[in-house]
Amino acid sequence: MTPTRRAVLFTGAATASAALLPLPSPAAAASGSPAGPGALPAATPPLASYWYPDSLPSGEPGEGITWRSLREWRAEDDADLAFNASTVPLAPRFTPAPVNTTARTGQARIQSLVSFGPTAGNPSQGSPTADYYALTHWAYLDELVFWGGAAGEGLILAPNAPVVDAAHRHGVRVLGNIFLPPVVYGGQLRWTRDLVRKDADGHCPLAERLVAVAAAYGFDGWFVNAETEGGDAALGADMLGFLTELKKLAAARGQRVTWYDAMTVNGTVSWQGALNNRNEAFFEKADDMFVDFRWSPSSLASSAQLADRLGRDRYALWAGVDVESSGWNRSVNWDAIVPATAPHVTSLGFYRPEWTRNHLPQGHTPADFHAADDRFWTGRSLDPAHPDTTDGWRAPALSVADRSTVSSLPFATTFNTGHGLRWYEEGRVTSETPWNHLGLQDRLPSRRWVVRTEGARPQVAFDFEDAWRGGNSVLVSGALTAPVTLDLYATRLPLRGGAVVDLTYRDESGAAVGVELAVATAEPAAGAAPPYTYLPVRPRHHGRAGGGWRTVTVRLPGRSGTVHALGVRLSAADGTPVAWRLGALAVRQADRPERRPAPPTGLRVTAASEDALRLAWRPARGQVRQYTLHRVLPDGTRRFLGGTCQSAFHVAGPRPVEGERTARFEVRTVGEVYTASSPAHVRHTW
Repeated sequence: MTPTRRAVLFTGAATASAALLPLPSPAAAASGSPAGPGALPAATPPLASYWYPDSLPSGEPGEGITWRSLREWRAEDDADLAFNASTVPLAPRFTPAPVNTTARTGQARIQSLVSFGPTAGNPSQGSPTADYYALTHWAYLDELVFWGGAAGEGLILAPNAPVVDAAHRHGVRVLGNIFLPPVVYGGQLRWTRDLVRKDADGHCPLAERLVAVAAAYGFDGWFVNAETEGGDAALGADMLGFLTELKKLAAARGQRVTWYDAMTVNGTVSWQGALNNRNEAFFEKADDMFVDFRWSPSSLASSAQLADRLGRDRYALWAGVDVESSGWNRSVNWDAIVPATAPHVTSLGFYRPEWTRNHLPQGHTPADFHAADDRFWTGRSLDPAHPDTTDGWRAPALSVADRSTVSSLPFATTFNTGHGLRWYEEGRVTSETPWNHLGLQDRLPSRRWVVRTEGARPQVAFDFEDAWRGGNSVLVSGALTAPVTLDLYATRLPLRGGAVVDLTYRDESGAAVGVELAVATAEPAAGAAPPYTYLPVRPRHHGRAGGGWRTVTVRLPGRSGTVHALGVRLSAADGTPVAWRLGALAVRQADRPERRPAPPTGLRVTAASEDALRLAWRPARGQVRQYTLHRVLPDGTRRFLGGTCQSAFHVAGPRPVEGERTARFEVRTVGEVYTASSPAHVRHTW
């Protein structure tokens, strides 16, 4: 990006990681780990990976920074690969009928450049704080760039697994970042030359290495941002050759390449704010291009026209909108990108939308963050079905149709946003430690929050004071002066005989809230409400207690067709104020009970320190949503340690309790509808 935007990059504390040991046979794992931490390597925390292309800076790295050369990277030598590799495949998406008449299908898309943490010291698997940019509005995104890089730390960033897993679950591609910084921010032209250097056969070895990294880590390609000044036409030609080879190799592996509008074909850095003859050669060799913030209405119009002449999709151009410092207060000429009364001109590229978290005052809560994030993505009305077209901030929900991945059975969600103040299991707190781990995020409602009522609109929000499972629930609060229908999911679920919906909820108000399941088996017109059928929810038929929570099973009518939308309708007598929580929803075939998933095998401690352990195991057979880890205390109490989609986990802070010589840990496989396997056990001697 432009030089002024480099000042906000972070530094952090990181340490070199010890190699994972080979996994033993299941029989060997059952016997536990060797006695004492001295027999194992140190259990350093796994961190997101970053590299220089080849040559390293002079001098010594700062505290907590590890300098690495990408040219030297090999998957088999990557000590943290098991912690960083995504396991969730990119989900297919569909576009339902837009919820309002202003959002378009098949036109502008959105790319976001997001810094989730520092370049160095960014944890691989979450951390013990709820204060995190837990992005949930994936439905409007096409691509996410894992933003970062700094001359004194590293220039090439691989996204960590939680971000990729959450994005893939919602059908969003994630790109790693290649940042060659301006000279004023420490950039050195030798790093650009390292990146594009050819071998004796005329190939670019680092193009192959970048594709290999993305394949091993499970993300979707690279964002190439070359901003180091001083190049010449020869370097420009070398960069074009590198980009050509990178795109060819990436396409063969299903990966993508985005070019950033900075370097021109003559090798100089000159941000154009347009697609033109100084950068079109790079655009033609990439999948898409991020157009620098210097654009104008005329330059975007001419860029779109040039893309048309080149036979390229004009929506492969992302018009940059910098929201890092002012978020929705940013003044933007929206009609230059996404006009309200004409076809969209280009796509939209947000730079640093994590402003929605970063601008909040100290001491803010997760609920504060989600309120701000909803304002950014949905707009001032906070209801995409009723957009505020007078709002100066033209939120994505007004222009871009949302997408969904809810298209196969079984489907289940606990509305978990990927962070929380505590961890809940079946309505009970099993850990008091705040946490974040985006990989544990569920598929979330894409239209937040669509409330349909003839009366007063209650407040609807993610709430972190209680949950059925994970860190939060959906809370509906306020006076119900008329029945209220809350849209939850746009779906394409096949309706077969025996299909049922499990609804887990809790009424905290004692208001005798009437609950109905809203099911639509046809697609509405754009901007219209789904044609719901309302099915009574009768707790007396099915239910179980757990802190006031109850689970009710509702049988879906019919033996064929498709469920296009799911929601709930609530009512209360005489406008009574309510506080009603929704904790989980699952759609499944009752006549095909979900099998209990297989447990992981080969569980063992692979590294140990006085205050940390590394655990690893072989993935369970069959479909796996995630794994959960618990410590079993001497009195039999199970304490939640964390969850992951990977087959390795770093446990920080374990200490022996009084009288305990050997600690016992267990890992369970969690299936798609949250059925858990029997535990795999391992012991560790203090």
